[in-house]
Amino acid sequence: MFSKILIANRGEIACRVIRTARRMGIATVAVYSDADRNALHVREADEAIHIGPPAASESYIVIDRIMDAIKRSGAEAVHPGYGFLSENPKFAEALDKAGIAFIGPPVGAIEAMGDKITSKKLAAKAGVSTVPGYMGLIEDADEAVRIAAEIGYPVMIKA
Repeated sequence: MFSKILIANRGEIACRVIRTARRMGIATVAVYSDADRNALHVREADEAIHIGPPAASESYIVIDRIMDAIKRSGAEAVHPGYGFLSENPKFAEALDKAGIAFIGPPVGAIEAMGDKITSKKLAAKAGVSTVPGYMGLIEDADEAVRIAAEIGYPVMIKA
């Protein structure tokens, strides 16, 4: 069991992890950007560490910033929440290299399932039914319109 974990996320998922860890007697460390300085997850955690500017691309998904927060906090493990770094195998590998436990799937599973297109192709190959649609990258709006017409409307486009 860990005595302290860092939650590499924000918002509702961070609060849920913090509350569960508290019930288990585990200390928690929140991370926050400038925009989240007064957020609920920051107030609920036992500790909080600033990781940068408001944009997630400059804070929550910058592996070096999260690794620095882990080092500064002394956390033994990291819960990634969902989104952000939870789907990044390089993050799980960096934690492993640093001797920090990753509370999540092994790197191989992240590699197989972290990318939506790859995971959908893997599921289809295994005979698992998936939502009908296009399984590939769409390069531009014209291609999107053409594919949508082939599939039939209505369609949902996910980035």
